[in-house]
Amino acid sequence: MRNANVALLQLCSGDRVRDNLAQIEQQIKQLNAGVKLVMTPENALLFANSAAYRQHAEAQGDGPLQQAVRELARRYGVWLLVGSMPLISRENPALITTSSLLFDDQGEIRARYDKLHMFDVDINDSHGHYRESDTYQHGQQLTVVDTPVGRLGMTICYDLRFPALYQALRAQGAELISVPAAFTRVTGEAHWEILLRARAIENQCVILAPAQVGSHGPTRRTWGHSLAVDGWGKVLAENPDAVSALKVRVDTAGLSTLRAQMPVLQHNRFQTSLTAPFEKTSSNKE
Repeated sequence: MRNANVALLQLCSGDRVRDNLAQIEQQIKQLNAGVKLVMTPENALLFANSAAYRQHAEAQGDGPLQQAVRELARRYGVWLLVGSMPLISRENPALITTSSLLFDDQGEIRARYDKLHMFDVDINDSHGHYRESDTYQHGQQLTVVDTPVGRLGMTICYDLRFPALYQALRAQGAELISVPAAFTRVTGEAHWEILLRARAIENQCVILAPAQVGSHGPTRRTWGHSLAVDGWGKVLAENPDAVSALKVRVDTAGLSTLRAQMPVLQHNRFQTSLTAPFEKTSSNKE
């Protein structure tokens, strides 16, 4: 797609940071000049275990992982979303969060989102037992930020199952919503596309979901199928299982017409409670 302005990188990340960064750069190198915003999946820089996440956790704005991403954004002149990486908690420096960071094309951090919903579930797969809360503190804030392709609300993976979060982002002006993910093969096959299209339709937003794919150690398997969905629920582009970039043209101009014809935000009788679970919100540069 020659005029693509967003790229969703589909990765197979592992426990070697250098290899993960090389994989990201290789995909960015192959993009055309029209791409303004690049998104990576959850666990893009490190897909490992609890001890490794704690070892590599950084304070916002400081550390080798963020410096490497900053240099990539500058070198290739793109806004770059790190789907998730371990950061030191804003509330308690003894704890860490799994967080999404958005860098602009000058390498400056424009927004941070700490994952709100921890994936504490049992799945009928080879890994079986998932407990993110054993490693991470859940987030406390919503994040909506202006980007070159529209106003972006930020989420991560398991957040997808909680529609109130997406309604709250829409209420704060989101036109696009990012869903960087590492969905398991079992849950991805069953629910991934259905949930993404539902969140797009309910909130009349463009959903952008870069995903992990393949094997990550002896037991972790991810679904892939990076997806872009428009505000009507139409799939704009999909990458089932290739470790490569999915390029898509995002047009937010049509959202205003769609929202005027079907004003679901105004019709929502639960609107006053949309932001109640959250302590505060953040917007633009932090």
